[in-house]
Amino acid sequence: MAETQLFVSQDDFTCSVCLHTLTDPVSLHCGHSFCLKCLSDYWDQSQMCSCPQCRHTFMLRPELNRNTLLNEVVKKLKKTGLTSPPPPSPSQNYAIPGDVECDFCTGKKFRAVKSCLTCMASYCQTHLQPHFEVAAWKGHKLTDPDRNLEEKLCEKHQKSLEMFCRTEKTCICMMCAVTEHNSHEKVELETEREEKQKQLGVALSDIKRRLEEREKTLKEMRRAMDEMKISVERDMEENEKSFTALIRCIEEAHRKLTERIKEQEKRETEKAEGVMEQLEKEIEELKRREAELKELSETKDHLHFLQSFSSHCVLPANGDSLSFTVAADFSSEDLLKELSGLKKSLEKISQWDTLTWTPLDFCPLTLDINTANRYLRLSEGNKKVTCEGTKAKYPDHPDRFDHCVQVLCREALTGTCCYWEVECSGDFMRIGVAYKGLSRKGDGGECSLGYNDKSCSLQWSHSKYIVSHNEKQTVISAPYSPRIGVYLDWPAGSLSFYSVSHTMTLLHRFNTSFTEPLYPGFSLLYNCSVTISHLTPCDH
Repeated sequence: MAETQLFVSQDDFTCSVCLHTLTDPVSLHCGHSFCLKCLSDYWDQSQMCSCPQCRHTFMLRPELNRNTLLNEVVKKLKKTGLTSPPPPSPSQNYAIPGDVECDFCTGKKFRAVKSCLTCMASYCQTHLQPHFEVAAWKGHKLTDPDRNLEEKLCEKHQKSLEMFCRTEKTCICMMCAVTEHNSHEKVELETEREEKQKQLGVALSDIKRRLEEREKTLKEMRRAMDEMKISVERDMEENEKSFTALIRCIEEAHRKLTERIKEQEKRETEKAEGVMEQLEKEIEELKRREAELKELSETKDHLHFLQSFSSHCVLPANGDSLSFTVAADFSSEDLLKELSGLKKSLEKISQWDTLTWTPLDFCPLTLDINTANRYLRLSEGNKKVTCEGTKAKYPDHPDRFDHCVQVLCREALTGTCCYWEVECSGDFMRIGVAYKGLSRKGDGGECSLGYNDKSCSLQWSHSKYIVSHNEKQTVISAPYSPRIGVYLDWPAGSLSFYSVSHTMTLLHRFNTSFTEPLYPGFSLLYNCSVTISHLTPCDH
């Protein structure tokens, strides 16, 4: 009789735990076979005894006995070369530190590809297959590999956390839901996640908005810092040039004055030496005459005395006075006065309250004709305002001041730093800033610049300066200056007024907190005018 060939599949003799050919095979009552060591290790690591393949559970741990027949078959198959350890699946990798390991691999473990929230175990690609093939396992909840599966179990009931208690704001298992949380509001985890996801979306949107605002602010600050550095370098260069020129001028004046003093000294010395030489000659001649006269007065010869008297007693002409006076070309008192004045000017410069360098210092302004009182006339491209005795035929406008002789600028200043200058003419003018809400109707304090909580102003009248805000006035002791500089630091909440000539002198600074855009404004009386100066960075 011909020999029958036996066709076998390698998978029929593979341990589903180690994925190698069975070694010392043992069989369970469910019909599945495993390596003796693989099954023993698997049960040692588990809290219950179940089949690693079909999950059939045993109330008591079965005694494991080697399947002699299966063992002999495997040995013969190994000898014939029909079986060999299956190679790892190309999609599988051995677990490395940081990976979640497969709970069913023995020896060197593969990396888990899924964790089962029903089995509370993690599986490599091969050991996961029963979840797709066995009907009882297809309904299990699979998730990405998780090494902390125990955290997903209820500590009290050791059941999966499948619900959310809104009353206690905690995750619970089904057993909790029917016991201590029975009367509480409960929803599925997915439902609560959707609600929390919406809240998370709102929080993310708020964070994104804040992040964009901060990034924008940071970008603007960096740009401002860059421009400030450029401005500082430019001003430093100009200061260096100015002071270098001043030092050279002082040194040149010192040199010339020293030369003049030395020349005068030399000239007066030569003059004095000439006078002294003449005096010495006259002294010598007078001494000679004195000796002759003494000798004549002592002679006993009367005839000789009388004959010599006439020639010896006639003295030489006295001539011009030989007195000497130093004639200075300059006054030491005047020099000390001038130097003292220069010293005071330099000390004043060193004590200046200088402006803060900002990228938006020089602010171009334009008068808003829709706000101008009808006694005001605008000119020079709405850069100059003059108070006249006749009314202009301006159309009605809600922004127009109907009684207060005032006008505001069109530009709204907010969130930055600005500087502008004005030229003033006349006996009365008021320079300030105001919120848009400044009243336009009537002639009371609610409309006037500086006499309410919506404006601040600097006023020149009766030969003195007065600063005003919210009905509080303060007199400033300072000489009149036709040119006034105004510096607004909106973020810092400061408004400064300067007297501008060849130097800048701080007249007053308001420190407050601005909450709205500010509009520069002016108030005048008859025959007075204010002109907004055209400035560039080089002008200051």
